Amino acid sequence: MTSAPAIGFEYRPSRWLAVAVGVMLMLALVAVGLSGLAGWIKVLVGAASIAGVLASLVRQTAMPAAVGWSPEAGWSLLGRDGVERAAELSSFRVVAGCLVLDLRCEGRRQGLWLLPDNSDPDTRRRLRMRLAAGQGARTG
Repeated sequence: MTSAPAIGFEYRPSRWLAVAVGVMLMLALVAVGLSGLAGWIKVLVGAASIAGVLASLVRQTAMPAAVGWSPEAGWSLLGRDGVERAAELSSFRVVAGCLVLDLRCEGRRQGLWLLPDNSDPDTRRRLRMRLAAGQGARTG
């Protein structure tokens, strides 16, 4: 049996996911505003919610420029600085046709969401097939 071919793709954060997070933040702020909490607690909870979203936006700038998997080398992340780093797949999920990869690289967790607006269907399909076969779980 022949070896599975390597899979590589450029990664960019999903605009759909950013819009969904923004909508959820607005709904959370409205819910806090309509709650029976004291005014200063509303401000504190609202500020914490906004800070959480801003922190996630900062993490988005540290996302890799490209991702690769091969049967020999396992997972690799090409950073925006041009340095390639080995990674290990912690888990993966398929959510409504979207693929969520949880990778660990140099002790840090890297969650990659592959949605229709930031990846092509063929790449998602091939990755799902490899992961379902248990091939992507090994690091080499």
